Order: sequence, then C-alpha cells, then structure tokens
Amino acid sequence: MPVLQIIIASTRPGRLGLPVAQWFAERAREHAGFEVQLVDLAEVALPLLDEPYHPSLREYVHQHSRDWSATVDAADAFVFVMPEYNYGFNAALKNAIDYLYFEWQYKPLGFVSYGNTSGGLRAVQMIKQVVTTLKMMPIPESVAIHYVGQCIEDGRFVATEAMESSAKAMFDELARLAPALGALRRRS
Repeated sequence: MPVLQIIIASTRPGRLGLPVAQWFAERAREHAGFEVQLVDLAEVALPLLDEPYHPSLREYVHQHSRDWSATVDAADAFVFVMPEYNYGFNAALKNAIDYLYFEWQYKPLGFVSYGNTSGGLRAVQMIKQVVTTLKMMPIPESVAIHYVGQCIEDGRFVATEAMESSAKAMFDELARLAPALGALRRRS
C-alpha cells in the first residue's frame, strides 16, 4: 500500500493547520488506499537550512537532515496542509522542501490550503513553481478552506460537504498516480 504523508506546514503557535490535518488524515484512513502518516513540521523542527553541501549530493552532515531525508524518502505521495501568509506559502515549508532534492522526486502532491478570503489558493499557486522544479507532480484536485477559523468547533475542524467531496477526489487521484510514479522512481 502506498505511503501518504500529510505534512502540516504551519509551525506557528495557535495554528489551525493541526485540526485541519487531523480531519484530513481521518478521511485518508477511511479511504483505505494508503498507509497514512501525519508529519508535523513543528515537531520535525528543522533549523534554517544549515547543510554545507547541496541536497542533490545527499551528503548530509546533521542528524536532523538525515532523519528528514529518511522520512520524506519513505513516502509515495504527499499532501501539504498549508496556510497562506501574505499571499504566499510559509517559510517553514519552504525550508523543509529546500533541505532535500531526490527524496521529493516523482511523487504526486495534493494541497489542503486555508486562509480567509482566498482559502490559501494564492500560496498553492506560488509553491507549484517550487515543487515542479523538484519533479514533484502537483495534482489539480485540492481542498481550499475559506475563513478557516469559522470551521473550527471545540478545537476540531468541521468540513463542509464540498470539502469532503474534494478530499475524496484528491485521494482517488493520489491513489492512481502514486504507483505509476513509483515505477519511475524505481527506474531512476
């Protein structure tokens, strides 16, 4: 079964990404097409990129880099649960991406974005430029959460029917692409 890593991008205290990601992980488990892993960048706690060598060399000096490499390498597909900060994606996510190179390649990627009026869609458009450079395959199916604070009740995220439907469509597409792209990774 393919490994789906759901990466919580926000590390900010009081963040809303955690309950959103917990909801999404529950739905992923119900889908039953993946082994689901929830990866929290706040727990990973990578310092600002501190490796002396380019990540394409895979000559990691620090244990946190080797651990991060092993985590990402184990995935067959990703979903970034990501906020929009000032029309863009957050620094912790960019830093986590920049630590690695080959570990990201030929893996499908979905987005659960959140914010206020834009639902995080501007941040998603910006990060697509970054991830395609690393040969990740962003899919068009996504979940955009507008006014995310209004969807939190007693610390839990409560999705609309449209969000539930969008999540299922994303799981179906990731399940189709993960094995196909896995074949490319094995060849390279």
